[in-house]
Amino acid sequence: MASGLSAPVGFKNGTDGGLDVAINAIESAAHPHRFLGINEAGQVAITTTQGNSCAHIVLRGGSDGPNYHAEQIAACEQALKARHLPTKIMVDCSHANSNKNYQNQRLVVEDVARQIVSGNHSIVGLMLESNLNEGNQSYDPSRSLQRGVSITDACISFEETAALLRFLHCELGPSLKSRIVRSARTSQ
Repeated sequence: MASGLSAPVGFKNGTDGGLDVAINAIESAAHPHRFLGINEAGQVAITTTQGNSCAHIVLRGGSDGPNYHAEQIAACEQALKARHLPTKIMVDCSHANSNKNYQNQRLVVEDVARQIVSGNHSIVGLMLESNLNEGNQSYDPSRSLQRGVSITDACISFEETAALLRFLHCELGPSLKSRIVRSARTSQ
């Protein structure tokens, strides 16, 4: 399916921290595919895709801990280059990268911002676990749920999200502008 989407698609590394599953998925999504599907009339049909060159890896950490530090980013870049794939990396600031503590997402954001300011061009995005209010809650049918609090992963609040986005805007503005200028020169 990813090979037929006209949008970027991210593939997370395995929960063990390994990159192979995600890199295999990126490689597969980049190529055309044919598979059985259902057409708009509800009939069985062969679906043909063109391939999606906008797939990227999402580093989420793993059982050995975080994988967003400069050394792991460099190793991911090398693994992508070895397979002749674009070095487009998104960092998930939650999950194992925050050691499953939603309040540590800020630390991940700050580290990744420093890498971009220092010249990393492979990092193309960040993912945040965010909701209206921080934390999470268990679903209990005998109680009312708190509005705006996650019932799955613990999240940072809207206010913290806004503060992190303002931080990124201030920190990364010049670096991202230079990326755009460099990209424009390269494509001419």
